[in-house]
Amino acid sequence: MKLTIKRLELRAGRPVALLNERRAAKLNVHIGDRIEVSKGSRKIIAVVDIVKDLLDDLEISLSKETLSYLNAKPGESVEVNLALSPKSTNPILKKLNGQSLTREEIHEIITDIVNNSLTEAEIAYFVSAVYEKGMSLNETIYLTEAMYKTGKKLSWHSSQIVDKHSIGGIPGNRTTPIVVSICAASGVIMPKTSSRAITTAAGTADVMDVICHVNLSPEELKSIVKKTNACLAWGGSLGLAPADDKLIRVERLLNLDPESQLLASILSKKLAVGSKYVLIDIPCGEGAKVSKAEAAKLKSKFIKIAKHFELNIQVVLTKGDQPIGNGIGPILEILDILRVLKQENSPKDLERKALFLASKILEMTGKAKKGKGLQMAKEILYSGAAYAKFNEIIDAQGRKSKPLVPARFRKEIKATKDGRVQKIENKILNKIGRILGSPADKGAGMYIYVHKSDKVSKGDKLITFYSESEKKIKEAIAFYNQNKLIKLS
Repeated sequence: MKLTIKRLELRAGRPVALLNERRAAKLNVHIGDRIEVSKGSRKIIAVVDIVKDLLDDLEISLSKETLSYLNAKPGESVEVNLALSPKSTNPILKKLNGQSLTREEIHEIITDIVNNSLTEAEIAYFVSAVYEKGMSLNETIYLTEAMYKTGKKLSWHSSQIVDKHSIGGIPGNRTTPIVVSICAASGVIMPKTSSRAITTAAGTADVMDVICHVNLSPEELKSIVKKTNACLAWGGSLGLAPADDKLIRVERLLNLDPESQLLASILSKKLAVGSKYVLIDIPCGEGAKVSKAEAAKLKSKFIKIAKHFELNIQVVLTKGDQPIGNGIGPILEILDILRVLKQENSPKDLERKALFLASKILEMTGKAKKGKGLQMAKEILYSGAAYAKFNEIIDAQGRKSKPLVPARFRKEIKATKDGRVQKIENKILNKIGRILGSPADKGAGMYIYVHKSDKVSKGDKLITFYSESEKKIKEAIAFYNQNKLIKLS
C-alpha cells in the first residue's frame, strides 16, 4: 500500500510512523505494532503510533530518523506493509527462562536490534533477562562478536592503536581527556570514543560536548586523529557497534547495567575502532559498581574475552569508594580537567589517577620502559605539552565558544558539626546530580569540597548544588535530607 509522507517534524530518537486511525484499522495495526516502510531498495521497520485528525487516510508521517534512513522527503510516496514479529523474540524468551543462547541466536537478536525490528519493550525484556539470568563466557564472547560485526569498523595504517575505558559509576572520574592528552603528546595514537552517562551524572561524551563537537563521522574522526594523534568523540555518532547505543538507552531507563552487556559493550567498541592495545579501569569497593572480589572476577573475564579477539589488554583495579575530583556534571567536570591540564589548583586525586593510567599506556606501547611510565607522564603534564595537545584536539574537533559557567541557581550545604569525613555515597551523589538536571543541563551538578578522611568544622562548606531550576534545587535538598550522602564521625 502506498501512502504519501506528510511533514509533522516528528523527532522520536528512533523509527516511528504515525497513521490515521482509520488507515490503522484497515491495516489491523495498533499502537506499538510494527510496519515495514520502504522507498526503492531501502526498507526500515517502524513502530506505529496512531492519530485522529493530523493525517488523512492516505497519509503517513515519519520520524526524522526514518526519513533520513529512507532518504525520503515530505510529499513523496512510500510503500507500507505489515511487518512480521521478528524471530529473535523466541531466543529472548529462551533467555528469560534461564537457558543458554547459541552464537546464531545472539547474532539474530543483535541484528534485529540494529535493524529496529525489536521494540524498546522487547529490548527491555532482553536486557532484563541478561541481568537476571546472566550469560556464560561463551555467550558473552558471542554477544561481543555480534555487536562488533553488525556495525561499521575503522581501519588504520598503524598497528599501535590504543584505547582505555573505565566501567564507570564513580562521580567525577573524568580521567580520559587527561590521559588521552598525555599519551597523544607522546606519540601514542588514541582514537578515543566514549559513551554518554548511563548511571552517573555525566559521561565523558557529555563532558566533552560542552567544549567541542563530539558528533563526528568516521571520516572526520580519522582526519582528526591523523592530524593530532587522538580524538575525544561520542561513539554513538559513528555507527560503531550500533546495537550498544540502543541497549544503553534501554538500560538507562531501567537503571540496569548487566555484566555481560558491560563486557560486550566495552570490547565490541574497542574492536570496532581498530584498537590493538586496551587499558581497562575497574573502580571497585564500597559505593562502586563492583566489590574488590567482583572486580577481580570481571578482570579475569575481560582478559579471557580479549584473548579470544587477540587484543593486547591490561586491566587495573582502582579505588572507587568515593568521588574523584571536585566537579560533578558536564561543565563542572570540564573545569576540573582544565585545572589538571593547566596545573592551576589541580584536584590532586584526579591528577594522580590520570597520571597512573597514562603511565600504564606509555609502558604498554613501549613509549616508556617498564617502571618509567609515571615519570614520563608527569614530564608531559607538568611541561604543558598535554594541555597544548588537548587544545589541538579541541580545535580540530571544533571548539565551542559558550562560556563554561555552572547553572545559575545554587545552594550550599554546610557541615552541621565538627568531624572527619568517614563516607561519601557515590550512588546518592549520582542520583542527586540527575535530580539537579545533569547531564541534560550542562551546567547542572555539584561541587564537592571534601573527601574521605578530611577534617571539617561546623559551618564548613561540604557541597554546592547547581541547577537551572529552583524546583530541582529544592528536590535535590529534600533528597539530600532524606539520605546520608556524607557521613561524619
